[in-house]
Amino acid sequence: MGKPDLPGITKLDSLHRSYLKRKREIRRRLREFRNVKPEMYFYELVYCILTPQSSASNAFRVTEELQMKNFQNVDFNPEPILGQRECYIRFHRTKAKHLLKVRQQYPAIEKMLLGSISAYELRQWLVKNVMGMGWKEASHFLRNIGHRDLAILDRHILKHLQLFGLIQTFPKTLTLKKYLQIEKKFRNFSNMCGISMDELDLLFWSLGTGKILK
Repeated sequence: MGKPDLPGITKLDSLHRSYLKRKREIRRRLREFRNVKPEMYFYELVYCILTPQSSASNAFRVTEELQMKNFQNVDFNPEPILGQRECYIRFHRTKAKHLLKVRQQYPAIEKMLLGSISAYELRQWLVKNVMGMGWKEASHFLRNIGHRDLAILDRHILKHLQLFGLIQTFPKTLTLKKYLQIEKKFRNFSNMCGISMDELDLLFWSLGTGKILK
């Protein structure tokens, strides 16, 4: 396999320097993901349903409030919480409906999560069966509970893949075929530069936001 068409070795050198500065924190975060307890999987799923087109910090605050109110076990509509101005979740009405559906079907979801199928099979099942889960959201969720080697193709990642010449244009939408094509390019780039795809994901996020979030 040939190397991706990079715009210049200087940029790759810069990437490695940035990685070395953040390596310890990135790996610590990945260990935290691996250590998430199964009883927290429900709220990690909630968080990943809330994040699309909303800030990660708002999604985190709303998830914490839902956990405090025991949303998993107490029957109430989460829409007012998602709609609060101070931590507003975009498309809050639709996402509230998704959360209510997820709470209803979570026993079946949990059974799959605690089974023995691969991360790739789990991702496909989640996309097919869980409302509000696309390929990016399912990859995000599985990474946050300790699975590895799945690309979370959000705007921060796509922007950096474009900067490194791995994709020519910023995709407006991601079909399954396109998602898997870009994921393959990301994986090949990861192998070429010697930084795991999970570490690159958090590195690109930190370069875009200044933070190593979940």
